[in-house]
Amino acid sequence: MSIPAATAAAPDTLPRLLLRNATTMPDRPALREKRLGVWQTLTWRGYLEQARRIAAGLASMGFARGDTLAIIGDNRPSLYVAHIAAQCLGGTPVPLYQDAIASELEYVVDHAEARFVIAEDQEQVDKMLALRERLPRLATIVYSDPRGMYEYRHPGLLTLADLEQRGAAHDLAHAGFLEAEIARTQADDVAYICYTSGTTGRPKGAMLTHRNVIAAARAFAEVADLRPTDDWIAYLPMAWVGDTFYSQVAQMLVGLAANCPESPDTVTRDLREVGPHAFLAPPRVWENLLTQVQVKSADASGLKRRVFEFFRAKAVEGQVLRDENQPLPGALRFWLSLGEWLVYGPVRDQMGLRRARFCLTGGAPLGGDTFRFFRGIGINLKQIYGSTELAAFASIQPDGEASPVTVGRPTGNEVRIADGGEVLVRGDNVFRGYLKAEEATRQAIDAEGWFHTGDAGFIDPAGHLVIIDRAKDVGKMSDGTPFAPQFIENKLKFSPYIGEAIAFGDGRDRVCTMIAIALQPVGNWAERRGIAYTSFQDLSQKPEVRRLIGEEIARCNLGLPEATRVRRFLMLAKDFDADDAEITRTRKLRRSFIAEKYATAIGALYGGADTTELATEITYEDGRRATVTATVAIEDVPGAPAAAATRTASRETAHV
Repeated sequence: MSIPAATAAAPDTLPRLLLRNATTMPDRPALREKRLGVWQTLTWRGYLEQARRIAAGLASMGFARGDTLAIIGDNRPSLYVAHIAAQCLGGTPVPLYQDAIASELEYVVDHAEARFVIAEDQEQVDKMLALRERLPRLATIVYSDPRGMYEYRHPGLLTLADLEQRGAAHDLAHAGFLEAEIARTQADDVAYICYTSGTTGRPKGAMLTHRNVIAAARAFAEVADLRPTDDWIAYLPMAWVGDTFYSQVAQMLVGLAANCPESPDTVTRDLREVGPHAFLAPPRVWENLLTQVQVKSADASGLKRRVFEFFRAKAVEGQVLRDENQPLPGALRFWLSLGEWLVYGPVRDQMGLRRARFCLTGGAPLGGDTFRFFRGIGINLKQIYGSTELAAFASIQPDGEASPVTVGRPTGNEVRIADGGEVLVRGDNVFRGYLKAEEATRQAIDAEGWFHTGDAGFIDPAGHLVIIDRAKDVGKMSDGTPFAPQFIENKLKFSPYIGEAIAFGDGRDRVCTMIAIALQPVGNWAERRGIAYTSFQDLSQKPEVRRLIGEEIARCNLGLPEATRVRRFLMLAKDFDADDAEITRTRKLRRSFIAEKYATAIGALYGGADTTELATEITYEDGRRATVTATVAIEDVPGAPAAAATRTASRETAHV
């Protein structure tokens, strides 16, 4: 552990942590941003000075203790500073998803009763202005990027530079104002309102106190090798509690530097430039990184492709032995050493992870095959577990104990398993409650202080927490075989050609799935074979592509128990989309919504039909809607046992 010596008795609020860092390491980098191809640095002294100006500017316009500040945009230093500025005044930042559609933004801003919004640019300002008539409380919109805003003339609309100028004048006229406000803020004041992903309905505003987030960060820092000299890359949506926790709270506790990419489109390139010492990515990002590697391999010459596949197989073979605590044979050690020089090191370098001492995955389960691949090529990938209500952190795998099966040892809190298998957590990281939802809070936190996570799991003999699935999603097939859909879906998504999958089987005699192709890898595959296509829908329904996906599912089936092997599948004519409410902004499947929306297609999967009509409504960012209609084929998986049995089940009704 390499964290500031004062961490054991660290300040108990985030603004006081900022004061500490600005005093003890004033000239060290706190935030960096790539602008016009050049990295710009904000030191800890500069961080405090900008927070002072923004806070004083907000105060001059009527922002007061207990107010909420909505913040929307890509990862930008000024937006991170705005979070702390609101907290300096005893207010609460409410980060919003920058790609959210109008109705989602309207609900959150209204529910949080935000009177002030700080937006990144013209796109986000336009969203707020379009909603203003339906948000009577919204009085002030501040924007940081003036490009395209020259002719905007709206009451209560001003630039961040103007706000800071007002703040500088207010600060001169009110000496000691900010320090007095920071001194008034207490550890149990709400530091953030982070809205949950809303897999089963409207998102809920989880109120996280300074005590919650700092306790979680301290527990993380005690077991993770974080250092003040480290570089972190802040690229995940600021509205996701994972970014809030790692890119701001843990970053501020330890004093490391957070680096913001130039844009979402340049993350891969900027990641290679930064070369972070630690890296967090949800499963979707790791799956995409693996897909990129696989696609590059497939596009390489025959010799290079064979070399990659050989050493990839050796890497996985070695990792499986390590997972089982088995010694590595001498020949395998030789191949792994050679592979480090020929394949593994260059691949890590291309990803930008050559300097990373450890990498993290969390937010959802990561498939075991994907996990072993990255561990096998020398990336110290470890699973963590948490949720919005747990300030993003409850357990982590220690070095040397990483496994695709567990999510690590509970750290900084208590964990127990309820009689029904639900995971319960108690500790200082457990949130205060849901905003304006007392009944939901009582259901989530019992009288003894245990938070009911909604996840099904158990503690293994080594003391590691194992998460099976969401408790409500775990079921049984008609013969009593346990059915955990995420396990099957993660197996399927190891294929570079499968972008998303949803599996059905609860109460059924077999498993069927709906597949959304990974457009770029499948498109490249089709182009190499001279298969022309015009759109996602056209490509997904090509007979050759259906055969390709069938073969990929058949390969996946080899690693599944007989009863849970996929028997039939259909190819969706569009990808699952958060704008269409099929997935959350963090890409979690809304299973009940999908089951209802695609009920006819699911019935056809189990009813023995060869085709089905899909008429799906899509939502554009501005709220407009359109309907996509397509006839899609339903296929039996090659070699799947009893696949033909579907032909005799035509009278079976859809049950998901």
